[in-house]
Amino acid sequence: MAARRYSIWSLIRNALAYHEGWARAWRAPEPKPAYDAIIIGGGGHGLATAYYLARDHGIANVAVLEKGWLGGGNTGRNTVTIRSNYLRDPSIRFYEHARRLYEEMSQELNFNVMFSRRGQIDLIQTWAKLRDARRRSLSMALVDAEYEIITPEEVKRRVPLVEIDPTARLPILAATWHPGAGIARHDAVAWGYARQADAAGVDIIQNCEVTGIRRDGGRVTGVETTRGPIAAPRIGVAVAGHAGVVAAMAGLRLPIETVPLQAFVSEPLKPVLDVILNCPALHVYLAQTDKGELIIGGAADGYTSYAQRGGLHVIEQSVATLIELMPRLKRVKMLRQWAGMIDLTYDTSPIISATPVDGLYLNVGWGSGGFKAIPASGEGFAHLLATGRPSPLIQPFGLDRFAQGRLVLETAGASNRE
Repeated sequence: MAARRYSIWSLIRNALAYHEGWARAWRAPEPKPAYDAIIIGGGGHGLATAYYLARDHGIANVAVLEKGWLGGGNTGRNTVTIRSNYLRDPSIRFYEHARRLYEEMSQELNFNVMFSRRGQIDLIQTWAKLRDARRRSLSMALVDAEYEIITPEEVKRRVPLVEIDPTARLPILAATWHPGAGIARHDAVAWGYARQADAAGVDIIQNCEVTGIRRDGGRVTGVETTRGPIAAPRIGVAVAGHAGVVAAMAGLRLPIETVPLQAFVSEPLKPVLDVILNCPALHVYLAQTDKGELIIGGAADGYTSYAQRGGLHVIEQSVATLIELMPRLKRVKMLRQWAGMIDLTYDTSPIISATPVDGLYLNVGWGSGGFKAIPASGEGFAHLLATGRPSPLIQPFGLDRFAQGRLVLETAGASNRE
C-alpha cells in the first residue's frame, strides 16, 4: 500500500485555508449493488476487520456500512485505556495480543495513533480484591503478561496525588501494577484503519443505516439500507449498543443487554498523572491525556437503555471517590460528560462467532472492553469471515458457549457487574 506523505508546508497551507481543498483521507463512494462481504458498523472493529480482510485474505470487495459518521459510535465514546489484566486464560491471551498490536499500530498503519505506554495501577481496598489480585497475577504469569502486586508506599511514590491514610473509610491495602497498559487516540485508530482499508479498495459508506437483513431460507443474501438494497453472501455485524437490534433483523435473539457507561473529562492541567489509575472497589478510573485533561470513567448505570447520556448519580459517585482518593483535585472543574452504550453478555465476554443463519457472523458484546480489543478483534473476525472458521484466539468466544455451558466468566470489565 502506497504511503501518503505531506510536507510541513502543505500542512500549514491547508490549515491556513481552513482545510478547503484538502484531499480526502478515504473515498466517499456510492454503494455498489453487490459485494463479497458487508460489515455493519464503521467503528474500530468494523474498520479493522475490513483492513485485515484485505491484508491477510485478499478480500477487498467489501462494504463497511455506517449509519452515521465513521467512528462516531462507541469508538468515539470511550476512555481509551488499553490493558490485558484479565482473569480467564482466553481473555488474557486475547487482550495481551491486542495490546501488543497497539504498540506496533502506528507503524503498521503509517498513521500516528498516539499510543502511549503508561502502565496501570489498580488500587486494592478490600481483602476480597486482594485475593482476586493474587489470583489474577498468577493467571497473567501463565501467559507471560506483566502484572504484580505493589505496596501502598509504592503507589504513593508513583502517584503522589493519592492519599494512603490507613484510617480512611476504605484504606489502600495494596495495589497491582500492569506496566504494559497504555492509551491511544481513539479517532486516530479509526482513521488509520479507514485510510488503509480504503487504499486496499474497501468501500466505506457513511450515512447508510441498515434497516433489514435479507434472507433466502436459512442463509443471508444481503441487507436493506437507507440507500437501497445491497447484496452479499457474507455479513459481519460489528456494532456496539445496538447488537441485539441488528441481530433481530435476521431473526436472532442474543444473550445481551445494553446499558450506558459514563465518562467525563476535566479542564486541562499541567502534567500530574503519568499512569492509568483504577479504583475497582469504587468504580472510577482516570488518566491524563496529552492535552492535559483528566479523562475519568465511572460505573455503568444500573438499568438498560439505548440513551447516550446516563444518570447524574454516577457522576456524583465518581467525583466523590476522586476527591476522597486525591483531595487536591477538589478544585478542578469538569469540562464535559458523555456516555456510550455497552452490550453486556451473561458472562461479560464478547461474542465473535458464526450464527445459526448461514453467512451471518457476529462481533458484538464487548461491554467495556471494545476499544482495547480493536486490532485483535479485527484480525480474528476477518479470519472468521474469510474462512468460516474461528481462529484459536477467538474460538472460546463462540455463540454456542451459552448453550453448552462453556461460559468465559470475566470479572475484569469496568462495569458495576464486577
